Amino acid sequence: MTQQIIIYPLFLQIAISIILMFSWNNVRFQKIFSVIGSFLALILSFVVFYFIWTQGTQTVQAGTWPAPFGITFVADTFSATLVVLTALSGFAVSIYSAASVLNDRLKFGYFPIYHFLLLGLNGAFLTGDIFNLYVWFEIIIISSFVLITIGGEKAQLEGAVKYFTLNILASVIFLTAIAVLYGITGSLNMADLAGKVAAVENRGLVQITAILFMIGFGIKAGVFPLYFWLPASYHTPPFAVSAIFGGLLTKVGVYALIRVFTLIFTGDEFLNELLIIIAILTLVSGGVGALVQNNMRKVFSYLIICHIGYMIAGLGMFTQIAIAGAIFYLIHDIVVKTNLFMLSGLVYRLKGTNSMRALGGLYAQWPKISLLLFIPLFSLVGIPPLSGFWPKINLIKQGFGGDYYITVAAIIFASFVTLVIIAKLWAEVFWKDSQPLKLKENFGFFSKMTTLKKFQFVFPIALLSLVSLYIGFGAEHIQELSARIADELVNHQGYIDTVLHATK
Repeated sequence: MTQQIIIYPLFLQIAISIILMFSWNNVRFQKIFSVIGSFLALILSFVVFYFIWTQGTQTVQAGTWPAPFGITFVADTFSATLVVLTALSGFAVSIYSAASVLNDRLKFGYFPIYHFLLLGLNGAFLTGDIFNLYVWFEIIIISSFVLITIGGEKAQLEGAVKYFTLNILASVIFLTAIAVLYGITGSLNMADLAGKVAAVENRGLVQITAILFMIGFGIKAGVFPLYFWLPASYHTPPFAVSAIFGGLLTKVGVYALIRVFTLIFTGDEFLNELLIIIAILTLVSGGVGALVQNNMRKVFSYLIICHIGYMIAGLGMFTQIAIAGAIFYLIHDIVVKTNLFMLSGLVYRLKGTNSMRALGGLYAQWPKISLLLFIPLFSLVGIPPLSGFWPKINLIKQGFGGDYYITVAAIIFASFVTLVIIAKLWAEVFWKDSQPLKLKENFGFFSKMTTLKKFQFVFPIALLSLVSLYIGFGAEHIQELSARIADELVNHQGYIDTVLHATK
């Protein structure tokens, strides 16, 4: 096995997208081929992860141009883990899409664009070049904009305008930051930038550049006060689109923040304190926003914002324990948030609405499905020993150890608010008496579906629920993985050496 394997996930997604484009109107073929291609991508991602786990960080220099002059792809344990999580979520949502997205929307190129989105995500995780990170971000924005507008409904278009406007603003700020960074260092390779930024004498200019990156990535991650586009747009597209958005899109921004602020802009107390303040405000504002929502997808959208705060807090505290907690939470959050939006789609198919006030009686009518849905809902809360509990231990431990008492209070507040919200949701949706509903026509609700369609709705949720259970009950394995990633991020000289001194 050679190091070239790290870019195979990109080639596979390109190939899947191109083949699907040539079968634009053959919806049945697109469904089958997308699922098969996503399964192959999942297998390949595990192969890549095993290769990185056993062989260490690997790099590929495109076009044989040596670093730092050429385009560099790098896979360390962090990148490889996110490639696996992208493939896992992509596989689950691909199956879910085959059942939940209307055929009329599939004929507008849903699946080819969907796989271009997965291509952009993989590219962002594997690039070792700050400008190419921007390029992959643009692929993600373009693909996601198409997916969010498929169907052309008024709410979708309104949400898409907000989504696109704020993300384009983030891209402009990101590009400006890259220009300034290149101006003061003369390099775009992230490993090379690590040394050159540290040597810049004008630390004020370095801080300003770092803040520009913080704003650009912060908009994409949905941190306070830059998150307003997220709850205004994530509830508008098809449920499958909301699932991949909720699970992965904001996490690209988190990944970029973690990568840049552990590799390029390190050791700056002011920046770390700023990250801590942002984390506290994100935890509190996201939680309060979720408390007042009635629509399930809007509740989950605000909880995305709230829980981003955990990861930013770990980055701000900037110790191996805290970063390991942030990485653990990132792994848990990708799986659970993807699952929650699919869950909301299943509830819609069962009852015809996502309004918590209008719902009720789900447990009485569908007890087995309700017990299945219990897993992602209470994994999100972090009830021991479910997956959301363990990373908070690391964060709270470091918070007390580093005298971050306000941060610990915000973490506890966000955890309590999440518990209240999910308990309210469970009572309103599952335990309350069933409410009379006026169902929309032409949606083929669950009881009228074929066995295959029911399977396609339930299996992805069951799959990710099993993964959540593994993350919770096998927490020692995820903790080992998170600790290794945190060690590589904090002690990043190995990453730099691999990129700059790799055999050409």
